Amino acid sequence: MAKYIGLTIAALVGLGFLSQAQAEELCQGFGPQTPRDISQTAGLNTSSVSIAPSADKLNLCNIHTHTNAEHKGPGFTVFAGDGDHGGYKCNETADLTEAELAEPSGSAFHGVKPGDTIEVHWVHTSCNITPGEGLGSCLSDACANPQLRVEAQVFLVVNDPKALSFLDFDYDGNIVNGLHQAKSLPEGTGTPVTFIGSTTGPSFTQSTCSPLQVTWSVHPQCAKLDINSLNAWAEKGNVFKEDHSHGIRQLVTAPELLAPISN
Repeated sequence: MAKYIGLTIAALVGLGFLSQAQAEELCQGFGPQTPRDISQTAGLNTSSVSIAPSADKLNLCNIHTHTNAEHKGPGFTVFAGDGDHGGYKCNETADLTEAELAEPSGSAFHGVKPGDTIEVHWVHTSCNITPGEGLGSCLSDACANPQLRVEAQVFLVVNDPKALSFLDFDYDGNIVNGLHQAKSLPEGTGTPVTFIGSTTGPSFTQSTCSPLQVTWSVHPQCAKLDINSLNAWAEKGNVFKEDHSHGIRQLVTAPELLAPISN
């Protein structure tokens, strides 16, 4: 397998898809990685990982946000730069009104302002856990290798009470059929693209891969979200102890690190 990977990388360098430096930095032996361009279905990483059950068959374990979008999709293609605070912005960012961009009265949720794009992750696990802080809440001593599923929605943050409220998508102790669940998940932003990937965040790159395998379900279009609802979420407190938006992992583009998408 190592020989095959080496030959594939060499071929990609020869064809100009990767620089020699990029080829030398690629981590090897890991399962598919995330984030990715969800418009592109190709991938060479066919590690044997099964798709996790739907979110309503799993326990919600964590909710958090990233600024900007970690993934690239049809509705979020505006490149925001490299580094921990790069990623992608919603296509409608430049079309916002002065009122939508007005500074809100509160600031309890940090790292987000009107006009920003955020990607929200509702993380689900097959473990019998209680929702809490960080991805550690998705595991337990008795369940160290769970099936994980992330429902992801990209939002364009605006100062507008008529926009979607984040409180409608909170957990807030909601239990359905014995499972911890968000009060609702976003709808009307296109059929989610489902694929196998990994955990994300700025600590991972194409040379430092995440070992955890995740089923992703990423909506392809943005929706507008009222920033005042984010501040309200932080002000009232939440079991996830989230009061700020996190950095992003840069897009994974190496075919060896991407799973093929079938839907």
